[in-house]
Amino acid sequence: MAALKIVLTILFILVCIALVVLVLMQEGKSAGLGAISGAAETYWGKNKGRSMEGQLVKITKVLALLFMVLAVVLNLSVF
Repeated sequence: MAALKIVLTILFILVCIALVVLVLMQEGKSAGLGAISGAAETYWGKNKGRSMEGQLVKITKVLALLFMVLAVVLNLSVF
């Protein structure tokens, strides 16, 4: 069981690092001055789920869920 805990801890650390990097790579939610003139409605604004930013958001959600699950599993008294 000690080997499993070590593997889960290493996976947890890797997920933490990846989560921090992905959050720092994302753009802010404020649209800036472009929203005043309506310039925010571009092709990339409408298809945000298919863009790189949309992919980063999806991956961040998956890693956040994995982070929470690993935190609970590592905190159990079974190990």
